Amino acid sequence: MRRNKPARPTALITLIMIAAIALAALNTGAEGNESWQPPPPMPDDFDWVQMTSGEWLKGEIIAMYEDSLEFDSEEFDLQKLDWEDIKEIRSAQIVQVAFDNDVIAIGKLLVEDDTIRVLGDRDYESTRSLVLSITAGAPRERNYWSGKFGAGINYRTGNTEQTEMNANATIMRRTPKNRVNFDYLGNFSELDGTTLSENQRASADWNRFLSKKFYVSPFVGEFYRDPFQNIGSRWTLGFGFGYQLVNTSKVTWDVDAGLAYQRTSFDDVVEGEPSSADTPALMLGTRYDNELTGWMDFFFDFSFFVVNEESGTYTQHLVTGFEFDLIGDFDFDISLVWDRIQDPRQDSNGDFPQKDDFRTIFGIGYSF
Repeated sequence: MRRNKPARPTALITLIMIAAIALAALNTGAEGNESWQPPPPMPDDFDWVQMTSGEWLKGEIIAMYEDSLEFDSEEFDLQKLDWEDIKEIRSAQIVQVAFDNDVIAIGKLLVEDDTIRVLGDRDYESTRSLVLSITAGAPRERNYWSGKFGAGINYRTGNTEQTEMNANATIMRRTPKNRVNFDYLGNFSELDGTTLSENQRASADWNRFLSKKFYVSPFVGEFYRDPFQNIGSRWTLGFGFGYQLVNTSKVTWDVDAGLAYQRTSFDDVVEGEPSSADTPALMLGTRYDNELTGWMDFFFDFSFFVVNEESGTYTQHLVTGFEFDLIGDFDFDISLVWDRIQDPRQDSNGDFPQKDDFRTIFGIGYSF
């Protein structure tokens, strides 16, 4: 009797081979389509930012205010990134995050789409729409400060000996909820030993942010001196509020208003006339900054005071110009300054100072 040989499992083997090939193809395709990720999930050395385009930037988070993230990229230097263009953030450093509900969380930052987590002693999770600001660094005093110093000098000899000097400084202390500004601008020129101009302006203000756009200013102060406008000294103290009209990574525009008390001491007055004047003041101002290119910025800073006639009726201060990036933290500045007193005080000779003073300033600035 003839026995039939057992059938080879050809069909089963074929099916297994096809399944293995298909699985390998799927894995290969998945690996090929998988976007690159920075290792590890929470980095130790650098901060990482992923844009909605899929690109990753490696570097250091500086700060996030006004829906703009300042990021010092290892490859592209300092960048200002729109908050809405950022898909993911993984920080190696400790940051402070202020939320719109008065919560301030401290720890490493993890942003994934619309979710934000602060990983610290107490983890905190929220939505991106509630983020008011981000400040890099642990809560140490030195991490709150930034600023810029600038100076220019022009010295001529020959038939005449002339010296022109100017100096300016801007210092800011910024925490998640507060911003304190200090500004100084001084000019001096001398020709053959005779002083041609001398003026100094120093101001300070404290802004307390109540939301991403609105802030109050519990304190606003200014000191001004210009003997050639017959101003020995002028002190202004007040309070106000402000609103951010535009706050993108390239353009910022703030407006503010307030009330103040102003006292002016005149340098030289007609005999019998009072040497000082006191007045309430209405303060109005605006600040506009525009990053025109990666190496050139335009700025416009204007303040206006409505006062009584003895103090000048109204005064104004305008500074506008361009900043050009040089090397590292240095830049070259061109500024136009316009000061005006509508009704200047008459001096002892019966002369009235010019209402307007114009200055063009060239200088080198250093930012920190």
